[in-house]
Amino acid sequence: MSTEQTTEVLVGTAVLAIAVGFMVYAGQVTGFSGGQKEYPLHASFRSADGVTVGTDVRMAGVKVGRVTNIELDPQTYRAATRFSVREGIDVPDDSAVAISSEGLLGGNYVEILPGGSPFSLSSGDEIEFTQGSVSLVGLLMKFVTGDEEAAAE
Repeated sequence: MSTEQTTEVLVGTAVLAIAVGFMVYAGQVTGFSGGQKEYPLHASFRSADGVTVGTDVRMAGVKVGRVTNIELDPQTYRAATRFSVREGIDVPDDSAVAISSEGLLGGNYVEILPGGSPFSLSSGDEIEFTQGSVSLVGLLMKFVTGDEEAAAE
């Protein structure tokens, strides 16, 4: 084997290893690893702005699941949201769920605020206590105009 062929084989191997590394990283970031078992929960929000399928579900700042479905409930006109939580993480049955922001320019995520109940939610249960996303435009309008009604829109 000539030096030129050896170099081509080494470069090809390095490119292949980097591609596999990116695939593993993308699987971990998107939650597509498939190795972790999850159980479904659901909640209903007045406003789910900034939340899409695949959005992180976090508890104490740690990713514990992901949003699996969002649709409009035609009877209540609320955003019916389904999400999954990793097996082994017991969510107390008096917990609350809020849509939080990562910062002024960051995206939104679903945050589970654990309660103090000794009883846990089961697969498919609904979390009753919810807080929808906060409109930054509404908050800015309230600050600029001093109008309390602008924040509610």
